[in-house]
Amino acid sequence: MGFIFSKSMNENLKTQQEFMAMNSRLQLERQLLMQNQMRERQMAMQIAWTREFLKYFGAFFGLAAIGLSAGAIKNKKPGLFIPIVPLGFIFAYNYDMGYGSLLQRMKGEAENIIDTESAVLEMPKGPLTFEGLEKARRAQSKFFIEK
Repeated sequence: MGFIFSKSMNENLKTQQEFMAMNSRLQLERQLLMQNQMRERQMAMQIAWTREFLKYFGAFFGLAAIGLSAGAIKNKKPGLFIPIVPLGFIFAYNYDMGYGSLLQRMKGEAENIIDTESAVLEMPKGPLTFEGLEKARRAQSKFFIEK
């Protein structure tokens, strides 16, 4: 009688462990998917912000370039062309970020860093651990009673 009961308990335990493992995997997959979707949305917002900024900066750059060029020609002062150069670099960078291939190049460089220079990515004092977090939490807690 005990053997039958024990066998049934072992089967139930095994079934429950399989269910828990499957549930943990499903939860992890959902969490990874959610984090990826949040990252994609943040990137989309950054690109959208850059494109919107580019519209206003482009208008400013165009007016400044026309005004500075007209002033330089009219007053015969070639020094008025100088501000166009840094403004042009800013405009080109933002255009590349919003409509060009800057993000693809950055992604490629990031992958290269991960593959070849992983040492520069290490956290100071190593990775976070439960023990380290618990120690910091205890140090900050005013209500924790040490036993």
